[in-house]
Amino acid sequence: MEVAAVAVAGRGLVDPREPVFAADDEALLRGRSVFETARVYGGRPYRIEEHLARFAVSAERLRLPAPDADECRRLAEMVVGACGETDLALRLYWTGRTLVATAGPIDPELETLRARGLRLAVVGWSTGALASAKSTSYAENMGAQDAAIAAGFDDALLVAHDGTVLEAPTANVFWREGARLLTPALELPILAGVTRGALLEIAEGEAEEGVFPLARLLQADEVFLCSSIREVMPVAAVDDTTFVLGPASHELQEALRQLATR
Repeated sequence: MEVAAVAVAGRGLVDPREPVFAADDEALLRGRSVFETARVYGGRPYRIEEHLARFAVSAERLRLPAPDADECRRLAEMVVGACGETDLALRLYWTGRTLVATAGPIDPELETLRARGLRLAVVGWSTGALASAKSTSYAENMGAQDAAIAAGFDDALLVAHDGTVLEAPTANVFWREGARLLTPALELPILAGVTRGALLEIAEGEAEEGVFPLARLLQADEVFLCSSIREVMPVAAVDDTTFVLGPASHELQEALRQLATR
């Protein structure tokens, strides 16, 4: 993500090129820190309170002190204000000693990907204790994504070694069977995505959360990912299985945008 504005607790807005984390911070030494990502629509962060609640939960999982929610809001307002009333990617970082907010433009290539659909490579996955926390210890996730891209795909689909569908490295996964949507349940080691929750609300009971095998997803009528920045992203292929870009992802994307911008 290109960073256009940075604000640090106790310092305010700083030059985006300035260092903000100390060299001896455990965030750098051991990856012990958390982050949160929200999309900003027209200068307004979407579901910021839900993101802040998850931010605090992630900190607790890593045994970090809770980030100051009021300071998070203040820093977010600073960086969003510095960028103007536009669509942005907003990020918060907390190391236990340093709280930082950044904002930058949305990648315009996302709309190109949405139009053609993502190609996913299945990656076998052994989850760790922090699977459901937004920790900056994302090296394994990024490694899976990089391996998928090196193989000619756009992203990875993480699947447990017993064949259970989990999530993508930075997104949740849904698929449609007829009129019904399915998505992995939060009892699995996956992230409780804020956009995932929004889509379940929009679906109004027409969705089923559960433990599903990969074979079931591969027989779906359509597949899509969701995340705060990418929103609803249709899937065109999972390994060698291809999918038509169906109506559910388009309708949910339109509904999500309406909710976020009204």
